[in-house]
Amino acid sequence: MGIELLGGRILAPFFGSSVHIWGSIITVFMLSLSFGYLIGGKLSTKNVSLTRYGCIFLFAGITVLPITLWSGNIMEAIFISIEDSRYGSLAASMALFFIPTIILGMISPYSVRLLVTDKDKSGQVAGVLYFVSTLGSALGTIITSFYFVLFFEVNAIIFTFSMTLIIFGFIAITFDKLSKTKNENSTGAIHE
Repeated sequence: MGIELLGGRILAPFFGSSVHIWGSIITVFMLSLSFGYLIGGKLSTKNVSLTRYGCIFLFAGITVLPITLWSGNIMEAIFISIEDSRYGSLAASMALFFIPTIILGMISPYSVRLLVTDKDKSGQVAGVLYFVSTLGSALGTIITSFYFVLFFEVNAIIFTFSMTLIIFGFIAITFDKLSKTKNENSTGAIHE
């Protein structure tokens, strides 16, 4: 939600901030999240691991990073090519946010699969996860709009989001590798 909210600030210098600009941003985020949920759900049916989960975070962070680096150039090229700000803002939103948001959308269904250990409680696990996710989105929205934008530049905020995702990815991968090493060591000790 923080990135979506900042999307309006990112697009505003080229396309303004009217309702159709926000319509473009929201449409792209909803569309890409729906694809992300679908792909994440499919991915969670095979070889589920914290390493793969961490890789989703890593890829999300890596794909968010270009927003800070090239958004101005991308929007300028689109602004010159597409005269109508409705379609220009839609194209710019697609170019900047579509891929990162697909990958971010993959996190929720994959999280459900990692957390469900008893299929009789899968609905409860999903409910708790979506509660936490939605609450986090609400907090991210209010903190970004009330505080972050007052103290930091948009690119600095996006960069921080990117680095946070990358760090979470490394934490998940490291934790998975450590737990596998611990299991291998304890299994080896039992066999000896």
